[in-house]
Amino acid sequence: MSQALVIGAGPAGLMAAEEMADAGLAVAVAEAKPTIGRKLLMAGKSGLNLTKDEPLEDFLAAYGEATPHLSPMLAEFGPREVRRWAEDLGQKVFTGSSGRVFPEMMKASPLLRNWQTRLIEKGVAFRMRWRWQGFASGGLVFDTPEGARILSPSVTILALGGASWPRLGSDGAWAEWLAEKGVPITPFKPANMGFVVNWSRHMEGHFGRPVKNVALIAGGVRVRGEFVISRRGIEGGGVYAVSRALREGASLTLDLLPDVPEEEAEARLSRSQGKDSRSNYLRKRLRLDPVKIALMRESLHPLPTGSALAALAKALPVSLAGPYPLAEAISTAGGISFSGVDGGLGIRTLPGIFAAGEMLDWEAPTGGYLLTACLSTGRWAGRAAARAAR
Repeated sequence: MSQALVIGAGPAGLMAAEEMADAGLAVAVAEAKPTIGRKLLMAGKSGLNLTKDEPLEDFLAAYGEATPHLSPMLAEFGPREVRRWAEDLGQKVFTGSSGRVFPEMMKASPLLRNWQTRLIEKGVAFRMRWRWQGFASGGLVFDTPEGARILSPSVTILALGGASWPRLGSDGAWAEWLAEKGVPITPFKPANMGFVVNWSRHMEGHFGRPVKNVALIAGGVRVRGEFVISRRGIEGGGVYAVSRALREGASLTLDLLPDVPEEEAEARLSRSQGKDSRSNYLRKRLRLDPVKIALMRESLHPLPTGSALAALAKALPVSLAGPYPLAEAISTAGGISFSGVDGGLGIRTLPGIFAAGEMLDWEAPTGGYLLTACLSTGRWAGRAAARAAR
């Protein structure tokens, strides 16, 4: 029987397993899926964003009210350490113009493959298709290809993720089992998700098109970015950056001309439209592309003129009909409250059991913050569990 058990083979769980193996424990990783790191692989399809190269103070601020809890962990294993960790796994990294850090190969699969090989070399055993089913009097119950199994390790790390992308393994089923054991659970909410917009028919020709070089304003937050018009609504990095404010009820406005003061926009529109169509007039005078013009017409039709038209381009309201479902969110808010864990991320009501990653109640925008905190909390919990086992 292994001295240490990790449930969940995502970044947090793998980092915890490595820390415990380095401490001399016999470690097994139980994973419900046939392969490890499925959500990480999905994230890597569009370029694996490892972390963000920025001052630590700015980096920490991205975690909001969870910052005091995560600061000690991120101070020990933050953006600089994540870069070094990836390079130790044979993945050279580079920093993009936005400060986001990526492996040169962009994909997650080479890093994940090298990491699993290193873990196996350190003696970590992988138990695939082992699905945790909760607690029994004798320990932790698993449904396995060989039938039901009950394990009672010296220490256990729970790293089961939140409740988004359940088909990749994070279904949040654990929340009910832990709540029954007296663990305080904050209800799940979607984070970094798209929002439904009930488009009129004239937007159909723009589905799938990006809206670039805009500022999104919600709840006092202004973010430069871009997003995509989908059949269902809006999604993409710019939307995710303000998704928390929108989820909590803030309205969304777009500045379609983030580099042009409103007075200058008014001056440009002071010239006569002449024989130009309204679309050509806006394209020539404000350099707006068709998708931005379509958004203006969606907001107000017929379009105003003069200063009112300039004001609309600088503060275009977008009517939202709610967030995309929790299962489709990139990440989740909610989970195990920090009041329910001690300084080593040990669960107070379950001695010998620790939690890491998205199971904990924190959220952050995309941009490398999510993966860095998963790795950092996994490392922290793994070290604490190793001390407890000794």
